[in-house]
Amino acid sequence: MLPLGLQDVAAGLSGLSFGSGLTGEEEKLRPLRARAAGLTFCGLAHALYLCKLAHSLRYLALGACAALSHRGDALCVGILGLGRTGKQLLLSLLDMTAIKASHIKVSTRRPQNFLQNRVECFFDNGRLAAWADLLFLCCLPSHLPKVCADLHSRLSKHCLVYSFISAVPVARLTKLLRHDFIIKPQYDIVGGATADVWLSCTDLSMALREPLLIEASYSKGKQCELRYLLNICTSASLPSSEALSLMNSLFMGKRTHTVQLNAQSFISSFHASSLGGDEPFPWISLTDAQSKETPLLRFLSSNKSMQQRISEAYKSLLETPVSSDSYTLL
Repeated sequence: MLPLGLQDVAAGLSGLSFGSGLTGEEEKLRPLRARAAGLTFCGLAHALYLCKLAHSLRYLALGACAALSHRGDALCVGILGLGRTGKQLLLSLLDMTAIKASHIKVSTRRPQNFLQNRVECFFDNGRLAAWADLLFLCCLPSHLPKVCADLHSRLSKHCLVYSFISAVPVARLTKLLRHDFIIKPQYDIVGGATADVWLSCTDLSMALREPLLIEASYSKGKQCELRYLLNICTSASLPSSEALSLMNSLFMGKRTHTVQLNAQSFISSFHASSLGGDEPFPWISLTDAQSKETPLLRFLSSNKSMQQRISEAYKSLLETPVSSDSYTLL
C-alpha cells in the first residue's frame, strides 16, 4: 500500500510486478500482503468513522450541553508517532473530515522533518496527552513502555486512546497507561476472493472513497463506538434521558417505528431501574467492553434492526464528507 498521494509507477508492467520473482515457497506467503493491506485500510477507515461520529454527536449536543467540550463543539485530535501509519491517518483526517488543522496536533521524535505547516508538530508526548480529546497511538511497539510512562500521569480520564500498535492487547495497554478508556480494534481479514479487494488499496485517498472497500472494512458489533459516545455524554454530566435521545437521533434520524437504544442497552436491568432520567449514565470501562460479555453486546447481537442502522451509519459517514452542519448520519 502506497502513502497518500503517490502513484505506482510499475502499474501495468508485469515484469516489475510484486509476484514476478517469487519462488514457490514465497508465493505461499502472498496472502500476508493482502492481510497487511486490509488491516491498514480497516484501521484507518475505523479511525475516520470514530472521528466523524464524535464530531456529529458534539454538533448535535451543542445546544443541549455547552459543557460537552471546553472548546465548544471542536474535537481535539492528537497523533502520537508520525511514521507510515501516523502520516496516512493525519492526511486522511485533513482530507476527509470536518476537523480543522488547528484542532489536530502531532508528537513525533523528528518534528523538524514534518512539512505540514497547518498542523502543530512537536516532541512532547505528555503535552499532547493533556490536550487531546482523542489520542491515536501510532508508535512502534518497542517504544511503548517509554511512551506510556510519558502519558499515564497526563491523560485525562475523558481522553479516548485509540491504539494502532500491533501485538499489544488492550489489557496490557490498560495496565501500562493506568487508563481504561482505550480502543484496540480487532479485524477478521480473510483470504480467498477478499484478498484481491485489499490488494486494490494502492492509493488510500481513493480507496477510502470506494464503497466496496468501505463495506468490506465494516466489522459487526461496534459496541465500543456506542460506549464511547455514551461516555462523552457522561463526561459532560448530560442526563441519561438526553444522552439516549441524542444517540437515537444520531443513528435513527427520523425513523420512529424501530427499536431504539434505552438504558438497559448499556447497563444491567437492576442498575437501569434505579437510574433517574435526570442522572447521567455511570462511566463505562471500554477495556471491559472489549473483554467481557456486556448488556450492549447482548442487545446488538439479538437486534438485527440496530445492526443495520449502525452499518448504514458507518457507510454513510465514510462515503459522504461530513460538513460542519451535519446533524444525523442517516
